Amino acid sequence: MHSFDLHAPEGSNKRKRILGRGQGSGRGTTAGKGNKGQKARSGGKTYVGFEGGQMPLYRRLAQRGFSNYPFKKEAQIVNLGEIEAHYGVSETVNFESLFRKGLIKGTAPVKVLGDGKLTKSLTFVVSAVSASARGKIEKAGGLVFIKGDKAPEKQE
Repeated sequence: MHSFDLHAPEGSNKRKRILGRGQGSGRGTTAGKGNKGQKARSGGKTYVGFEGGQMPLYRRLAQRGFSNYPFKKEAQIVNLGEIEAHYGVSETVNFESLFRKGLIKGTAPVKVLGDGKLTKSLTFVVSAVSASARGKIEKAGGLVFIKGDKAPEKQE
């Protein structure tokens, strides 16, 4: 290959299709727009959701009613495996300590899930705990307090 022999690959440069320049061009008369109708006219466009004059679906459906979306509750998820790796024996797992250790960010409530193993006895003071996580925590000798509940005395 020589520097004077450069050219684009076959098929990369296509000729512009010239429309409406007589029958001999192959694109004369209707210029590829078919025969008559709204789409054959200049400026003849339809909008998204147009159904040919029929009442569109988005106008047939009810626009009123209740949605729970504004009231949904989101929680930050922390698994027991992550807690096992970041906490020592008899530490307290709460919002502040989780934030300090980088396991959560933001201000949303915290929910502890039971993915992973827990071998240390820890005290949990969080917004929510799954049933499997609660079982693993109590099996390891830990305590679970849900925020807002009255904290029971430690059992011996």
